[in-house]
Amino acid sequence: MILSWKGLAGTTALTMATALSAQAETTIRLSTYVNEADIRYDGFVHFADLVAEKTGGSVEVQIFPSATLHGWSEGVDAVQGGVSDMSWIPADDRLPCYRVTSLYPVAVDLEDQVELDAAYAGLVQDEAASVNLVPVFNSNYSYDQEWWFEDTIADLGDLQGKQVRSIGPLVSLMIETWGGAPVFVAPKEVFQSAERGVVDGINMGVATYSSWKLWDVMPHMVNANLFYGNIQYMMNKEKFDSMTADEQAAVMEAARETEEWLKPRYEDWVDQRVGNAVMKGGGAAVSVSQDKRMELIESVQGTWNETVDEACSPELAGQVRDLFAKHAP
Repeated sequence: MILSWKGLAGTTALTMATALSAQAETTIRLSTYVNEADIRYDGFVHFADLVAEKTGGSVEVQIFPSATLHGWSEGVDAVQGGVSDMSWIPADDRLPCYRVTSLYPVAVDLEDQVELDAAYAGLVQDEAASVNLVPVFNSNYSYDQEWWFEDTIADLGDLQGKQVRSIGPLVSLMIETWGGAPVFVAPKEVFQSAERGVVDGINMGVATYSSWKLWDVMPHMVNANLFYGNIQYMMNKEKFDSMTADEQAAVMEAARETEEWLKPRYEDWVDQRVGNAVMKGGGAAVSVSQDKRMELIESVQGTWNETVDEACSPELAGQVRDLFAKHAP
């Protein structure tokens, strides 16, 4: 069969139109501080694949790892200003309740963590909307936020003036309460800070700690399990609202399914990194007793509850605490 010029042109036009229709109508630039060696990066890839599948390719998620788009504290500004469309959201003054509850001194059972995180996201949803943000993706932060030191430490509750890396107001309160001095250091700068003696200790998630190869400079881990933590990834609300209802539902379903997919893989990955560092890398990991764990939590919980009541309103603060109580071990 021989096509005429007009027939060939028509076929080409049809092919081009089909290709264009298959291109994404919406691109979501997702910014994360984790690097590509981190299992959570695999989670974001899984999320992107699910979004493409569920929307038939009309929504594309592009992943920017290692804080390439913006720094640790700039999540709200980046999402509001269009530098990224979705990002981790740190303890920001414009989100007063989220700022003091996304990391909370409380013992929780993580068996139903996906449900716990979803319920927490629902509690801060209105506050997020007030600054043009939509909570989309809950982190697995509760599992691995721990402490490291250059040398062994006898008592985490007696820091004896040590300079310890802090990520936010609650951790700073803990460090000060236990006799240390908090120092803010962004994740990408922690290795150099530890190596040069800027800090004597580090508070950080195990996954991030391992991904940045920090076992070499701070090899002594204290596993205390003191927090509920949920550093959420939020999306620009105007961008979210610009999608169709079906696309919005697909993005939220993909996020939920990714959380369920990632949780066991993340926990196994963290455990393996700790085990490898202890067995092969010269690291050490000790766990505090349950009594000591509760003593450390209780040493700051009363003061922190007052802070939460002021930031959230007593009603919302009570709902947050009720949620944690529902998931108590």
